[in-house]
Amino acid sequence: MVKGKNDEIKVDELLQQYDAEASRLRTPTGLVATLIFLIAVAMALFHLYTAGFGILQAMKQRAVHISFSFVLVFLLYPISKKSDKSGVPFYDYLLAALGVSIGAYILFNYNQLVLRAGNPTQMDLVMGFFAILLVLEATRRSIGPELPIVAIAFLLYAYFGPMLPGLLGHRGYDLRRIIYHTYLTTEGIFGTPMSVSSTYVFLFILFGAFLDKTGVGKFFIDMAFSLTGHMRGGPAKTAVVASCLMGSISGSSVANTVTTGAFTIPLMKRVGYKPHFAGAVEAAASTGGQIMPPVMGAAAFIMAEFTGIPYLEIIISAAIPAILYYLAVGTMVHFEACKLGLKGVSRSELPQARDVLVKIYLLLPVVFIIYFLVRGFTPFKAAYWGIIGTVIIGIVDVIVEYFLHHEGQINARQYIESMIDALADGAKGAVSVAMACATAGIVVGVVTLTGLGLKVATLIITLAGGNLLLTLFFTMVASIILGMGLPTTAKYIVLATMAAPALTQLGVPLMAAHLFILYFGVIADVTPPVALAAYAGAGIAGANAMQTGFTALKLALAGFLIPFVFALSPDLLLIETTALDATFAFVSASIGIVALAAAVENYLLTYCKFFERILLLAAALALINPGLYTDAFGVVVLGGTLILQHLRRKKEEEAGIPV
Repeated sequence: MVKGKNDEIKVDELLQQYDAEASRLRTPTGLVATLIFLIAVAMALFHLYTAGFGILQAMKQRAVHISFSFVLVFLLYPISKKSDKSGVPFYDYLLAALGVSIGAYILFNYNQLVLRAGNPTQMDLVMGFFAILLVLEATRRSIGPELPIVAIAFLLYAYFGPMLPGLLGHRGYDLRRIIYHTYLTTEGIFGTPMSVSSTYVFLFILFGAFLDKTGVGKFFIDMAFSLTGHMRGGPAKTAVVASCLMGSISGSSVANTVTTGAFTIPLMKRVGYKPHFAGAVEAAASTGGQIMPPVMGAAAFIMAEFTGIPYLEIIISAAIPAILYYLAVGTMVHFEACKLGLKGVSRSELPQARDVLVKIYLLLPVVFIIYFLVRGFTPFKAAYWGIIGTVIIGIVDVIVEYFLHHEGQINARQYIESMIDALADGAKGAVSVAMACATAGIVVGVVTLTGLGLKVATLIITLAGGNLLLTLFFTMVASIILGMGLPTTAKYIVLATMAAPALTQLGVPLMAAHLFILYFGVIADVTPPVALAAYAGAGIAGANAMQTGFTALKLALAGFLIPFVFALSPDLLLIETTALDATFAFVSASIGIVALAAAVENYLLTYCKFFERILLLAAALALINPGLYTDAFGVVVLGGTLILQHLRRKKEEEAGIPV
C-alpha cells in the first residue's frame, strides 16, 4: 500500500454512515453474536453443499434459502434505526421463528401442495398471508421502505383492478387468489428472482467474501497504484483502475466507493484535486463496477434467467460498453489533471511493481470463473469452483508470504478462521439481496397475474407515438427514478417485466433492451438527489455532498449516451455483427468518448474556447453513433479542433502562458 499516507479512514465506520444496508445492522455481542455467526455459516455451507452435490427441487431450495434469510434479517436488522442495536428483543426471535415456519411449511408439505395445486386450504392461505407480511417487513428493515411500498401498490392493483379506468383496468382478483399466486406458485415470492438469489447470486456474493479474505482486494489496489500512481494526477487514475477491478467482483457501488476510496481519495486531495472532484471520481468509477464483466452485479444473473440468454453471452456483450464508460471517466480525470498542472505520487511512496506482481496468482480465482464459463459451466457451478479455487490460492498465498518474509510461522488456524469468517460474511451480505428478490417477486407475480406488463409496454409506445428514441428516453427516466429509491437488482426486475417489452416491440434486440435498463439503474447511484455512491465519496473527501454528486454525474455522462448507442446500433454489443464492424464501432465510439470528455472538461490540448467545446460535442455525438457519414463528420471536426488547439498551445508556450 502507499507509504506515508496521513489520512486514516475507517472503512467499517464509513459503510455504517453511507451504506443504507450497513447502517441498519445490529452489533450484538456474546452468545447472540455467536448464534448469528453460526446461522450465517450454516446458510453458506448449505448453499455450498447444494452447489457441489446438486440443488434441491426448485421450491424446496428457495424455501430453505428464504428461511435462512428471514432468520438473519430479523436477528441482524432492528425494527427501526433508532432501536437499540446491542441486542435482539424477544419479538424478533418470534419473527425469526415464524420466518423459518414459512419455508418449513413448503419444505415438509411439498408433495401435498403439488397434489392440491390451485385449490389451497385455509392453512395454506394463512401461511401465505404471513409470508407476504414477513417479506415486506424483512425488506423494509434490510433495504428500506421504497420497495415494499411499490409491492403493496401492486398488490392493491391486483385487488382493485375493476375500479381502474381504461387500459390499466382488469377484472380483479380476490385475496384467496392473490395469496395463493404470491406464495404457492413460482410466479411470486418464489419466482425467478428468488431462484437466482438462491443459486447464482448467493454463490457470487460468497465468492466475493472469500476473495476479500484472501487479499485480492488489497492486491487490486496495490496493482493499480503501482501502474498509475506515478502518472499525472496518478491517484485519480488509480481510483479508476482499482474501482474497475474491485467493481467487477463487487455488486455494491457504495461499498466499492468506501473500500477503494479510503486509500485513493486522500491521495487525490494531496496531489491537488479539489475534494469534491476526488470524491466524484471514486464514486463514478465505483458505480461502473456493476456493469463491468466478468461478474457484474446480481442483476446480470437475473437478466440471464429473464431473457434466456447465457450469462457468458451477457458479459461478452457488456464488455465494450463498460470499457467505454471507464475510458470516459479516465479521460476526464486526465484532462482535469492537465488543467490543474498536477503531478503523480513519488515512486518511492508507491508499491513496487515487481513486489505486486509476485502475487499475480491471486487473480487465478477470477481466471477460474472465466474458464468455467467459457467451458460451458453454469454460473452456479463456475462460482462454486471459483470459491474452491480461492481457498486453495489462499493457502498458497499464506505459504508464499511465509517464505518471502521469513518471519513468524504458518498459522493454519488463523487461515481456517478467516475462511469461516468469509462464510459468515457472504451469508450476511446476501440476505438483503434475497429479501429484495422476494419482494420484487411479488411485483412480478402481480404483473403476470394481471397482464400489466403488456399494458405498460403498450402505454409507453402510445405515449411515445411509436417513436423509438422517445420510448428509450421514457424508459431512461423511469430507470433513473426507480434506481434512486430501489436497489439495482429490484429496479431491473420491475422494469424488465414492464418497460423491456416496449423496447423489443420497437425492434431493439432483447440483449440491448435489458442492458439499457440495467445501465440507467446503475447510473442512478451517481444521479442527484439520491446519489448514494457520490455521497459516500463526499464523506471521505470532506466535500459538499450535492456538489460531489453533480460532479460524479458529469464524469459518468458517457454512461447516459452509450446505452442509446447500443440500443440504436447493437454493433457495440457484438450482436449479429462482424469482427470488422464491431472493431470499427468500438474505435469510432472510443474517439467520440475522448471528444465528449474534452467538451465536458473544457480542455483538450489547452483550454477550449466556447466554439471549440461546441465543435467537440458535435464530433462526440457524431462519432459515438456508428456510421460512415457520421464518423467522417466527427473525425473532420475533431481533427480541425485539434489543429486549432495545437496552434494556440504553441503560441501560448512561446508567450510563457501556462497551458
